[in-house]
Amino acid sequence: MADDDVVIEHPNRKTAASRLTRLVVIVLLLASAALVLIVTVGGWSTLEGAKSLQVAFVLVYAILALFVARWSRGVLPLIAGLAVILGIFAAVAAPAWFSRDADGFTDPAVSSRVLGLVCAALIPLQLALIVSAMQGFRQRWNVEAERPRREVEAAAA
Repeated sequence: MADDDVVIEHPNRKTAASRLTRLVVIVLLLASAALVLIVTVGGWSTLEGAKSLQVAFVLVYAILALFVARWSRGVLPLIAGLAVILGIFAAVAAPAWFSRDADGFTDPAVSSRVLGLVCAALIPLQLALIVSAMQGFRQRWNVEAERPRREVEAAAA
């Protein structure tokens, strides 16, 4: 059979569960990036050395959201790993932001309590991202099936 007579399909991408998982992962990535951006911008004057790391997390999460939107299954384990790291950072940072709400500390642009709450919200968000990314990985978005073009055209008609 000639190459022109074959159509490559991805049957696992057509299911409602796969589409929903992809949407959930994208939304969780963008929400995580937004919360990290809030902490970065809101606490810029009081952050010590983690500025570049936080900016990197925002950029990487945005780029990974684009990859997931293009059905890239290979980035899903990477997303889960980065979510573990960001979740640990958030778990360490949240109490530190809450303890800054005392005399003698420099006030950030956004209240320390708000930044602590945002960091605390990042923890369950990262757990949800880990679960969703691994669910997407199990759905095997990369499976390809070759079908003759005439069958595809007959099914579409």
